[in-house]
Amino acid sequence: MRNYLIIIAAILIFNLSACNEDNFTNEPEKEEEEIDNTNYTDWTDETHSKSADLNYSVVFNQNKVLRFDIKISTEDWLNMQSDLSSILGSSGGRPGGPGGGMGADVSVDPMWVPCSFRFNDTEWYHVGIRYKGNSSLKSTFQSGNNKLSFKLDFDQFEDDYPEIKNQRFYGFKQLNLKNNFDDMSLMREKVGADLFRQFGLASPQTAFCEVYVDIGNGPQYYGVYTLVEEVDDSVIKSQFISNSGNLYKPDGAAATFASGTFDTGEMEIKTNEDSATYSDVKALYDIINSQERTTNTENWLTNLEAVFNVNMFLKYLAANNIIQNWDTYGRMTHNYYLYNNPETGLLTWIPWDNNEAFQDGKQGGALSLSMTEVGINWPIINYLIQQEEYKATYEMYLQKFVDEIFIPSKMISLYSTYYDLLKEYAYAEQPGYTFIRTDGDFDRAVEILKTHVQSRNSVVNNFLNK
Repeated sequence: MRNYLIIIAAILIFNLSACNEDNFTNEPEKEEEEIDNTNYTDWTDETHSKSADLNYSVVFNQNKVLRFDIKISTEDWLNMQSDLSSILGSSGGRPGGPGGGMGADVSVDPMWVPCSFRFNDTEWYHVGIRYKGNSSLKSTFQSGNNKLSFKLDFDQFEDDYPEIKNQRFYGFKQLNLKNNFDDMSLMREKVGADLFRQFGLASPQTAFCEVYVDIGNGPQYYGVYTLVEEVDDSVIKSQFISNSGNLYKPDGAAATFASGTFDTGEMEIKTNEDSATYSDVKALYDIINSQERTTNTENWLTNLEAVFNVNMFLKYLAANNIIQNWDTYGRMTHNYYLYNNPETGLLTWIPWDNNEAFQDGKQGGALSLSMTEVGINWPIINYLIQQEEYKATYEMYLQKFVDEIFIPSKMISLYSTYYDLLKEYAYAEQPGYTFIRTDGDFDRAVEILKTHVQSRNSVVNNFLNK
């Protein structure tokens, strides 16, 4: 009888505990403490609040050149220069990743400093700003050119200034100001990203902007930049059903996925950092390099398509090869993201960084359309293109891209429109803040883009009809 009573008591205690636990876990979350923004006179919910919707029509206006005014204290600006000089001088590599080749040392990102950021007579307060870029940052800085790329984070300093907690720029937390390095047309970064997106690929929104920077001596014109959306901030939020998946930015030897290269340290994870296991990218690596590719090809293909969006990669590859974007996978161990799309459970390729596109390129040139020169050290290309089904899909996308997206008459008209839009701003760029030597350089660069689209269209049609 005693044992029976003990059991009954235990059950009652357990149920009471579970009930209390349920009551605790279902308790409504406390509202965030209200932030006092009264001292920030330009602050409105629409322009500054985290609750505001992403306003693409304002931030990525396609019909004008936006003007951004940035003010950095002289002390902070000097610290930025010293920090960048130290990073580039000590590592011999580049900020944020290997120095272009495989196995190079990894360096740190440049320092953040606060700035005042103004747009349309409205100020955003204590905005985080730092330099960004890879070899382009090193080359620009060491040449004495002040037109460096920037990354902006609108609540980077919220711990220091609680009044700006969750500050946003029309809904955006982070944005990139890319300097159009080595591009006298000032258009490649924007056009490349836009073409990918028009082709149905995930790709950042872009806009043209003019940037002025005041470091204590008044506003200095830094020239025409391309405003580029941040992938881990809003691209995965606006272009996928869910932004809860793992997002990676591979950089270094591991970014090749070649046998023996896997390294979680070179698989920078941008979301879900606290729960990162890297199991999804490791699964892709293991399958890509599995012996089943040659011993049981059908099973290898099934396993590959269970973890990787092969179709989307082939679509990207076709577009990328046509526009001759040489600073990408197959040549360089960076400039792409992998997003584990929760809707499909597949790692999906997201292209990044297009300023070197629309030209034969350096470092051995852009990939050929056949890609026969791509070896096993780039297995996602080499192993996939050996499969007849994938090769046929790739060639189908080559034709589709020139027929529907990269149409000469359409592109020439677009280049002319952008030329008219940018001309006065390009001509106004000043020595020490430009990659353009003369006004004629800008004019000729735009004409070269027009010739390029005609040439590439012919090359694709000749390749497919050989």
